[in-house]
Amino acid sequence: MQEWDDSTLLRAYVEKASEEAFATLVARHVSKVYSVALRHTGSPQHAEEITQAVFVILARKSRQLGGHVLLSGWLYQAARLTAVTYLRSEIRRARREQEAHAQNALNEEESGVWPHIAPLLDEAMASLNETDRHAVVLRFFDGKSIREVGAALGANESAARKRVDRALEKLQRYFSKHGVTSTAATLTGLISTNSVQAAPTALARTATTLALAKSAAISPATPTLVTGALKLMAWTKMKTALVAGLAALLAVGTATLVIRTFASPPLESYFTEMDSGHLMEAPPVVLLRPSKYAALGDYIIAAGSFGPEGKLMRRGATIGEILSSAYGVGLEKMVLPAGLPKGKFDLLLTLPERSRETLRAEIKKKFGLVAHSETRDRDVLVMKKTPAPAPGLTVSADGGVRIYEKADSLALAGYKMSGPDGADVVSTLAADYFNEPVVDETGLTETYNLELHWNGKLNRSEQKKDLIRALREQAGLDLVADRRPVEMLVVEHQEP
Repeated sequence: MQEWDDSTLLRAYVEKASEEAFATLVARHVSKVYSVALRHTGSPQHAEEITQAVFVILARKSRQLGGHVLLSGWLYQAARLTAVTYLRSEIRRARREQEAHAQNALNEEESGVWPHIAPLLDEAMASLNETDRHAVVLRFFDGKSIREVGAALGANESAARKRVDRALEKLQRYFSKHGVTSTAATLTGLISTNSVQAAPTALARTATTLALAKSAAISPATPTLVTGALKLMAWTKMKTALVAGLAALLAVGTATLVIRTFASPPLESYFTEMDSGHLMEAPPVVLLRPSKYAALGDYIIAAGSFGPEGKLMRRGATIGEILSSAYGVGLEKMVLPAGLPKGKFDLLLTLPERSRETLRAEIKKKFGLVAHSETRDRDVLVMKKTPAPAPGLTVSADGGVRIYEKADSLALAGYKMSGPDGADVVSTLAADYFNEPVVDETGLTETYNLELHWNGKLNRSEQKKDLIRALREQAGLDLVADRRPVEMLVVEHQEP
């Protein structure tokens, strides 16, 4: 079978009863599900039974999941809730023994940090909202790149990166409250390395067989576990909806609690829920206003691929960032005039077509700002390959592109110096670290692994110099200042 994505495989199973498609899904996700169960139970035997139950649930609920579900995140949550059900009903004593073992591990040397985190990880994940949980699962459990996380969540890379970073901060706070302190870099490495362990070789085949079997063929214990897990999943979903509804009512000061179904949620919910799936269902709106949420920090979510079409929410954004969304150009390639509007802005753009065109017209109407492309000579950084050995840049054994970014390091696997993947990394360096265009003249065409480490504790100016040093010494890539003609977006005040 060709390499289909999860939604295509699920659709093939639902519409064509393709057992091959279902088996491929099981094989793809079985280790993640098994690892969640194993962390909860500490027992490979119990973990296998939970894993089988999860895929039975998937087979039964497959028609209800819909085209927008992120199956990886859904399976993670299903595994966690099924494991919780199992623990509540059958293995309380085993759970207590596992926790006692983890407590003893706290006295071990620092190399055993993972045993401190493992018993807490899934409870910490449960404390995240759904979109944050999806982001962490995709990024660190599945090893997806920031680009792939953004595509799955319907957001651009900048928004996906912020989503992942903030989710990590929440996990850090959770672990800290439970006596486990770690840096973001340590936590990232531990979760990426340890969260998914290889499932037993035969488990995928067994889980597939049981999930597709008739009820009579399933062991007596499995239906009880499946039923209990389904009830817990339904309650969790209902509880989330009730909490969100109550929060919305309290936010507007309503004294009487009334629960009813709305044809479309109030507009403010799109700024507070920050969920791409929720945004996907938004009615057609173009709203650009001074921010009501500036104190909460900037945030951006896109639903679908935000190009000429698409849906977008920005919260607490500068006018430059709003212009960037309207024209699809990074701030490092924009020429902004003096006298731009100060402060932060909220943007909700959910039109079915001509989204960017409409946003440009709204900016023109509200602020009198228009823009055009123009080639100008300006300062750039030219990336070149040095002749020196480069221990941090090696030819990749596989073609999968995965990017792991930390506060003071950038590690990439399957990185192509040329083409869209390479261009993406170059643009990331330009926008996030140097705020000026980076031109790739390395001449490298193969697929590479790249790993960099620099001092993230320096101030912005010194950190930039240290990153340039790291690129040169560790990857053999030199960034040389030059002045080149660059296509820029020139923003101007429109004449009255």
